[in-house]
Amino acid sequence: MLGQEFDGILGCDYFSAYRKYMKDFGVLVQFCLAHFLRDVRFLVEHPNTRNQAYGRRVLERLRHLFGVIHGREEYTQAGFQVELQNAGDELWAEVVHRVPKTKEARNLANRFAKHGESYLRFITTPGIEPTNNLAEQAIRFVVIDRKVTQGSRSTTGQRWLERIWTVMATCAQTGQSVFTFLHKSLSAYFAGQPTPNLLPDTT
Repeated sequence: MLGQEFDGILGCDYFSAYRKYMKDFGVLVQFCLAHFLRDVRFLVEHPNTRNQAYGRRVLERLRHLFGVIHGREEYTQAGFQVELQNAGDELWAEVVHRVPKTKEARNLANRFAKHGESYLRFITTPGIEPTNNLAEQAIRFVVIDRKVTQGSRSTTGQRWLERIWTVMATCAQTGQSVFTFLHKSLSAYFAGQPTPNLLPDTT
């Protein structure tokens, strides 16, 4: 859907399809730190004590990083950037150094060694969020609707839902009325006229 010409920064989790897209087309990515935090907590709760100790060290650095983010108003703009960069550097060092020789810890460390820049891109790129929470919140109503109505069980239902959900989400993001857009679309259809454009005119 994004295509080969996408030139933004993709905020996402560590799902393999995003990594392949990033690799094949050179797309910049901000991997979600909240998802990374869940993987670290998995190590903290792991039965292997070496994983637990490593996980606790990394978790402490993550908490410090998020503490800086949430305490942004306490710093000057320059001071915040310095603290953020320092917290990111400390996290990176904790993840990739003194890694216990367990499969779980090595997997996490190797992932961060390979994609750490994409986990911390928000530090050097203004406007980028460290998590993909906004994206997940945007589709939350879709997940609930699908579970409640079971309307996506047929091909016809899938086509209807993917269209109406897209209309609803896009209208919400662009400040349009869903009812007004649907009314204009149906009126144009029955009148044999071109339907209105869902996307706003940016020319």
